Amino acid sequence: MRITEVLTKRTIKLEIQSTSKGDVVKELVDVLDRAGKLSNKESYEQAVLNREKQSTTGIGDGIAIPHAKTNAVKEPAIVFGRSTNGVDYESLDGQPSYLFFMIAAPEGANNTHLEALSKLS
Repeated sequence: MRITEVLTKRTIKLEIQSTSKGDVVKELVDVLDRAGKLSNKESYEQAVLNREKQSTTGIGDGIAIPHAKTNAVKEPAIVFGRSTNGVDYESLDGQPSYLFFMIAAPEGANNTHLEALSKLS
């Protein structure tokens, strides 16, 4: 899988308006939904939030990689969002996040999300 296959112009948002972690998730999920990547927007959003409850996906250095693998995803996708002001995403280094890469993987997609995580890293 190539990143350019799952990250497209339709899944890029250069000006995130949200100022909280939950709102960033919602805003990025909206981008995925408008791009036609989701079969159930609410279910996917809840899956991402449930993943965040396990441990933050704010990896530090201004980057967060929220993700979920669920049947609410029609096809693998990555949405990129950028916040010029930064958002408290409960990152491991305690610093704000500015760049967000949300990975959406369908339930039966074997290791698609892990492969995307690896390539982004």
